[in-house]
Amino acid sequence: MSILSGIDLLTGHIHTTVSEHHTSGDFITFFRNLDDAYPPGETIKIILDNHSAHTSKKTQAYLKERGGRFELVFTPKPGSWLNLIKVFFSKLTRCLLKNIRVSSKEELVHRIYDYINDINREPVVFQWKYKLDEI
Repeated sequence: MSILSGIDLLTGHIHTTVSEHHTSGDFITFFRNLDDAYPPGETIKIILDNHSAHTSKKTQAYLKERGGRFELVFTPKPGSWLNLIKVFFSKLTRCLLKNIRVSSKEELVHRIYDYINDINREPVVFQWKYKLDEI
């Protein structure tokens, strides 16, 4: 299963789409869910790595069709730590997925969404502790 997620840096809310694969179509479904979650006319800024689904022709066509609704920022290849969702995925792995036993894909998906929903009940806004001049 593939987990596509994003963290709203202003509210701490985690947006998630779980799918069978990690294709351009799945990624576009994630974009559509984000599109529905925010008021029309607002620009949705997203920090991404350089996965092929994020840069595919199908994804680019969808973004063009949405006319500037999404602004994408790509992390440098050695800078995945700059993408906060990677930190969240590490926590999800340690807290939920490590040593998990499920009887079906459906149960796994259900547990993932339950975990995300629990976090979203009291989301935490991430605060950077370092200032650029201190790094």
